[in-house]
Amino acid sequence: MQNTPVSEIKSIVAAQREYFATNETLTYKFRKEQLKKLKAALTKWEKPLCDALWNDLHKSSQEAILTELSIVTGEVKNHIKHLRGWMRSRCAGTPLKMMPSRSRVVSEPLGGALIISPWNYPVQLLLNPLVGAISAGCTAILKPSPYVPNVSRVIEEMIAETFDKRYIAVVQGNREVNTALLDERFDIIFFTGSPALGKKVMAAAAKNLTPVVLELGGKSPCIVDADADIKIAARRIAWGKTLNAGQTCIAPDYLLIHSSRKEEFIKEFGKALTRLHGNDIKASQHFVRLVNENAFNRVSGYLKNGKIALGGATDAKERYIEPTLLTDVPLTSPVMQEEIFGPVLPMIPFNDRTEAIKFINEREKPLALYYFGKVSDGKEVIRTTSAGGSCINDTIMHIANENIPFGGVGNSGMGHYHGRLSFDAFSHKRSVVTTPTWLDLPFRYMPYKMFGLVKKLL
Repeated sequence: MQNTPVSEIKSIVAAQREYFATNETLTYKFRKEQLKKLKAALTKWEKPLCDALWNDLHKSSQEAILTELSIVTGEVKNHIKHLRGWMRSRCAGTPLKMMPSRSRVVSEPLGGALIISPWNYPVQLLLNPLVGAISAGCTAILKPSPYVPNVSRVIEEMIAETFDKRYIAVVQGNREVNTALLDERFDIIFFTGSPALGKKVMAAAAKNLTPVVLELGGKSPCIVDADADIKIAARRIAWGKTLNAGQTCIAPDYLLIHSSRKEEFIKEFGKALTRLHGNDIKASQHFVRLVNENAFNRVSGYLKNGKIALGGATDAKERYIEPTLLTDVPLTSPVMQEEIFGPVLPMIPFNDRTEAIKFINEREKPLALYYFGKVSDGKEVIRTTSAGGSCINDTIMHIANENIPFGGVGNSGMGHYHGRLSFDAFSHKRSVVTTPTWLDLPFRYMPYKMFGLVKKLL
């Protein structure tokens, strides 16, 4: 993948800023038309996108549609359905001291957006934020990941065919291109990636006081309590951990399991893997490969950080790592210090739920937290911890509901999106007070006559 020249980047930024200044993107009609164009493009380009995902990640067409294309299409449909209502100004209450003025809140586009996406869900995590930018009335520059060159190329072709480059454009390249982009001035930056890179994005944005939405990651814990349904827990955790071969920002990163259920869980986890991927996981068309050699070497290195209780097979040539459970894991080892982003799951036993809660709260706030056990106990865990999102007796599924926010907290990110929140993320809420001229009360003017009465109204 060739880097887009810095001169071209500057030209695109300037052209988009000039285009936004025409006010073309402000109308309901324009925004709805662009959303419909994106929806049609997703249908037309479905096969090329699925083929590219297979070539880059060994991601099956079924998984590509379920975890990438359908999510973006669903988001587009939701925005088309509700856009008019979201754009409508909202009346706000006006206190007695300001009468007879009237107050309202107007949603206006922030302007030029930069959207930088990672490689693990390269369609969803690039185009889902774009839906919000379009519906809010922004222009956008999209920066896909160079680690999935086939997907990035297809997306560039799709966007170029669908939209005017002055409105939406794709810029390609490595981190040098990211640096060049971040040197430009945008009105909002939407970044999905690691906390380390998120800090660099935020530092660059601070130079221009540019607002940011940071969708990051971290080590998302999964608690399996003493009274959990182990068969269900094993199946849903195995699914969440092997989806995209664990290369999911909200995948269960480590397992806090009640010591009385550990051995039973290992057996059921193995059975669940067989049901999901067959007896030969490597031959399964639904088991994704690690994205590149560096990722394979990093994740396979974690296998040395504990005792392998299940799995452990690797094939460097295919970048394949068998789903693996680790026990006897030192808490200071890399697998417990770094986000795994692969199909390796370390198991940490506990004897009392308060131990698990303390363990989580002593670490950075995660993007997701999962609990398996009684619903009432799960609610207590959620009440006494902090995470971007959570599921009780499930994994991953909170991202599938466009009616609830998705985002991180603390080290796992800031800002939210999906549904109305995507529209809001790319919008500024502008306060407007309208005061009539037929009445001009003298109380607010110097020299503040009858101040005693005015003071009572304040």
